[in-house]
Amino acid sequence: MHRRNFLFGCAATLMAPEEAPLPIRVGSQVAASFYSGEAYDKPFLYPIKTVSGKVLSRGWPLEPREGDSKDHGWHRGFWYGHGSINGADFWREQGRDKTARLINKAQPRLGKGSVVVDLSMTPPDGKAIGSMRQEFRFADKGNLRTIDAVITILADCGVGLVFGDSDDGGFAFRLNESFREDKGARLRNSNGLTGTKAIWGKPALWVDYSASVDGGQAGVALFDHPSNLRHPTRWHARGYGLNAANPFALKSFTKDPNADGGYTLPAGQKLVMRYRAVIYEGAPDIAKLYGEFARR
Repeated sequence: MHRRNFLFGCAATLMAPEEAPLPIRVGSQVAASFYSGEAYDKPFLYPIKTVSGKVLSRGWPLEPREGDSKDHGWHRGFWYGHGSINGADFWREQGRDKTARLINKAQPRLGKGSVVVDLSMTPPDGKAIGSMRQEFRFADKGNLRTIDAVITILADCGVGLVFGDSDDGGFAFRLNESFREDKGARLRNSNGLTGTKAIWGKPALWVDYSASVDGGQAGVALFDHPSNLRHPTRWHARGYGLNAANPFALKSFTKDPNADGGYTLPAGQKLVMRYRAVIYEGAPDIAKLYGEFARR
C-alpha cells in the first residue's frame, strides 16, 4: 500500500472536482474502476469481476441489466460506510440534506493495481467530524483476484468518533441476482454454517458467497484480519447478495436489549481495519487462502 502522509484537518476547502471513474489495471486488464467525487456520497469500486471477465456485481443503478433488483441504490460494487457515526448516517444515501458524505480531500492517487484516497467525514451540516483514508490493492494469480483493503479512520477534528450500534455498516459488497440465496446461491462462513439465517450477525473469520454464473462456479469471499478491532467480526450477510464485515453491531445482530456494539474512537487517535476480498472461479480452498492472509 501507499504510505504517504495523511491529509489532516477539517478545512472547508475539501471538495475535489467531480471525476470520471478511475480505471485500476492489473497487468493489461482493467480489474475495476474507482468512483468518487461530487456525484457520489461515498467512494466505491465497480464492477466486481473475475480474472476471466465474468461480472459478479449487480449492474443497477450504474449499468442496469435485465432482471436487476432495484433496492438500496447505495449498494454499488465494494464500499465502506457505517449507519451511525456521531449520529450521522454514512451508509444510506437519502438526499444531501439527510446523508453524511465521505468527501475527497484531493484527487485519488492511482498506483500499479492500486488506489488511495483521503476523505473528509462530513455530516449533512457540512462540518467535518473526522478523516478517512481508503486504500485498495489488486492482484491476480491464476483464476483468483484479490483486493486488499485498508480503512483508516482518524478522529482529527477535535472530537471523538462514536460508532453507534447498527447492522447497516462495514466493508461491503453487493452481487448480482445469481447470488440470491432463493435462486440457489450458497452462503457460508468459516465456522461451517450455511445460509443467511445461520450466518447473519454471527462472528466468523470469513464469509463466502458462491453461485453458478454463465455455466461455471464463481464467488466472492471476504476476510477479516486478526489485527482488526473485535476480530472475528460479525457479518451483515443477506440472502439477496449483500455482505458486510461489521464490528459495530451487537444489539442489532443479537436483538439483546442489553447488548451494545457501539465504539468510541477518542479525539486524536486512529482506527485501522484490514480486509481482503477474493474473487474467484471454480472452488478454491477458502480456509487455506484465509490462512495466508491472516499471516500477513
